[in-house]
Amino acid sequence: MRIQNRFLKLAAWSLAGLACAAAQAKATPFIVLEAASGRVVLEQESTHRWYPASLTKLMTLYVALSAVREKRVTLDTPIVVSMRAARMPASKMGFNPGSEVTLDNALKILMVKSANDIAVTIAEGLGGSVEGFSDQMNAAAARLGMNESHFVNPNGLHHDNHYSSARDMAIVGRALFRDFPEYSDYYGIGALRLGPQIIPTHNGLLGRYPGADGMKTGFTCPAGFNVVASASRGGRRLIVVVLGYPSAKARTLKTASLLDAGFASGSGSTPIATLAAAPGPAPNMRPRICGAHRAQVAEDDFAVVPVAQRPGESDHNSIFFGATGAGAPVNGLAATQEQLHTRPSFEPVDVYVGRAPGWTGPVLAARGDGPRPDASAAAQPGAKATVAKAKGKHLAKGKKAAKKKPAAKAKVEAKPSPPARPKTAQH
Repeated sequence: MRIQNRFLKLAAWSLAGLACAAAQAKATPFIVLEAASGRVVLEQESTHRWYPASLTKLMTLYVALSAVREKRVTLDTPIVVSMRAARMPASKMGFNPGSEVTLDNALKILMVKSANDIAVTIAEGLGGSVEGFSDQMNAAAARLGMNESHFVNPNGLHHDNHYSSARDMAIVGRALFRDFPEYSDYYGIGALRLGPQIIPTHNGLLGRYPGADGMKTGFTCPAGFNVVASASRGGRRLIVVVLGYPSAKARTLKTASLLDAGFASGSGSTPIATLAAAPGPAPNMRPRICGAHRAQVAEDDFAVVPVAQRPGESDHNSIFFGATGAGAPVNGLAATQEQLHTRPSFEPVDVYVGRAPGWTGPVLAARGDGPRPDASAAAQPGAKATVAKAKGKHLAKGKKAAKKKPAAKAKVEAKPSPPARPKTAQH
């Protein structure tokens, strides 16, 4: 009897595993949207719930820019890294609790580095807490008509109750271009420079696909490889959302294929708001994406150069490069062989840690978790957050000088002038 029960349990687990694998073997969601009209050109399962991962940060950006537009803050407003923010897992900047960064620099880091600690810093500064900011995110999502979304954090780290859809991510992507056109440079930064450190974007389309100018990638094991991408051609802008792909390469090539198909097609006929919501929870892609014993998979796909298919690669990606939904098959690998270029060199946009020169306004921090005694640009780990000093001096020299006068409190010298607004990555 005991052996029989074990056999029945094993059979049940096997059937559950096969059902899960079958569900996850379905084609993953995507949508191609005309930014100007809000009409759908192509779509597949675009209203199915999905874990958005770091695509969440587009919603964080939207709420932050709304606060700037409403004059509750400015881009020069300093926000403070809390203990909670500092404890966030990677991807992160690793700034010490009490460190200050302007909202402008935080948003640049958010979009390029996709830093989870900076997302929490923004949330706590503008919302008082992660929970308060999440309420603002959900309120904004409701106003925008994002019917399949619910947010519990500003960075997209996995939570069963944190989900969205391809349709909803296309809505917020379009809303950013529509409502904040003056800030569109945030979406297309190819690299940042923080002291001696160069931080490249994760977006494999920037500088590679003609006309690509944004917006955000995302990855967790439960979500797979996601992207919201934008590109313009002949005065027509398309926004493409791809969710749940098995690798950064597959994500980039599928997105390029969909952009090709979208630009080759006529105008869409279906308003995005009229797409009916699909029932059911978001699938967990961890077994398929990361495997049982693979804790982390790199998101960066800068190394992708589609020159030759590896043996067996077509089989691995076969379910991801099928029909576009318009009746015409688009093979992602073949369609983009001549479209994608090799890794580009971007002119990095400068960012810095600390307050803007001459700032005399308020400093925003989490409720009950304000600046600590080490609250300065000098409180960074190693050379990761090096800040240029006046007259060309660097942080290490400032610390050395402070040690000679132990009785005196180390002073932070004047910060360098903030860099000009970010330039869109060159293509």
